[in-house]
Amino acid sequence: MSGKVVVGLSGGVDSAVSALLLQQQGFEVTGLFMQNWADDDGYCTAAEDFQSARAVADELGIALHKVDFSARYSEQVFAQFLAAYRAGRTPNPDVLCNREIKFSPFTDYARRLGAQFIATGHYAALDHSTQPPTLRCAADANKDQTYFLCMVPGAAFSDVRFPLGALPKSAVRAQALAAGLPNHQRKDSTGICFIGERNFREFLAQHLADAQGAIVDERGHKLGEHPGLHHFTLGQRKGLAIGGRADAAEAPWYVIGKEFQRNELVVAQDPQHPRMMCQALRTEACNWISGTAPSPGPVQVRIRHRQALQAAQLELHEDGIELRFEQAQRAAVCGQIAALYREGLCLGGGEICRVQNLEGNYV
Repeated sequence: MSGKVVVGLSGGVDSAVSALLLQQQGFEVTGLFMQNWADDDGYCTAAEDFQSARAVADELGIALHKVDFSARYSEQVFAQFLAAYRAGRTPNPDVLCNREIKFSPFTDYARRLGAQFIATGHYAALDHSTQPPTLRCAADANKDQTYFLCMVPGAAFSDVRFPLGALPKSAVRAQALAAGLPNHQRKDSTGICFIGERNFREFLAQHLADAQGAIVDERGHKLGEHPGLHHFTLGQRKGLAIGGRADAAEAPWYVIGKEFQRNELVVAQDPQHPRMMCQALRTEACNWISGTAPSPGPVQVRIRHRQALQAAQLELHEDGIELRFEQAQRAAVCGQIAALYREGLCLGGGEICRVQNLEGNYV
C-alpha cells in the first residue's frame, strides 16, 4: 500500500497504534492533533494529550501538526449541547463531535496537508467495495464505536481508514508495547474533554441557570428540593438526597419523569417503573450511511454506547422513524441517539424526539 495518510493523533494508545500499523503497511504517515476545547480552566487535558501525541510522533519518526478547532467546536458542538439541556433533552456531544469536527474540518485540513487518506483510532470497520462505504461493527464488541459514528454521512468515509477494526484492545496494547510506544500504558480517556474530572452538576451550573423546584413522588407528595431539572435524567438515582425517609421503604429512589410546567422532578422506588421503561420511540430525520433509508422490518438498535444490541421493528415516516422494541428499554430519553444495525452493519441513526413508556404515553 502507498499514499499519504493523516492520522488524528489524540495522545492515546489507539490512535498511536493506528499510525504504527499504517506506517507498517507502507503509507506515508503524518500526525494531526486536534485541539477542540480552549483549556482556560485547567480541567481539559489537551496540553498533556498533545505532549503524549508528540512523543509518539517522535518515536515513529513522523511529522505532527496541531490545529485549533475550539471555536468551531464551541459553536457546533458545545452550543448544541447546552441548547439540548435547556430543552430538557440529554445530548451526546461525542456523536456531535464526530459529525461536526472529526470528519469535516479535520478532513479539509488533512487535504491541505496533502493527504490522500485520513485515519483515526476508532474501533469500527469500513468496507470500501461500495460507495459510500459501509460501516461495520468492530471485532472487539466491548470497544465497538459505531454508535458514535452513526450520524456521520456515509460519503465522509470515502477516504477514511480505521486500522483497529479487526483488533481486540489487548492486541492494540501489545502492539504498542512491542513497538516501544511511550504511551502504551496510558489510560483510555473517559468522559468529555470540556468537563474533565470536575463535578458535572457544578459544570452545568456555570452555563445554565438553576431553577429550584420540588422533588415529588407519584402522588405529588413533596420529598425534597432539586436545584434544576436539567441536572437530572430518566433513571437517575444519584444526587437526589432524599434517602432515609420514615414514610418510605429503605430503597433507592429513581427519576421517573419531569413536570416542566410545575418544575417538579418525579421519583419512585421501582427501578423498572413503567414510566421509566420504553416500549417504542420516535426519532427526528435519520442519517442513513448508505444514503438511502433501509427497508422497514426487523432491526437491532442501540440507544447508548456499549449497550447490547436490542431487537426492534422499524417503521419509516416522512419526518423520522418509529422503533418498537421486543423488550422494553430502560431510561430511553429525548436527545439520545438511536443507532440502527442489521447483520453487523451500522445503517445510521437519529436523535430520539419522543418516547412511549409502558403506560402508553408518549413523552
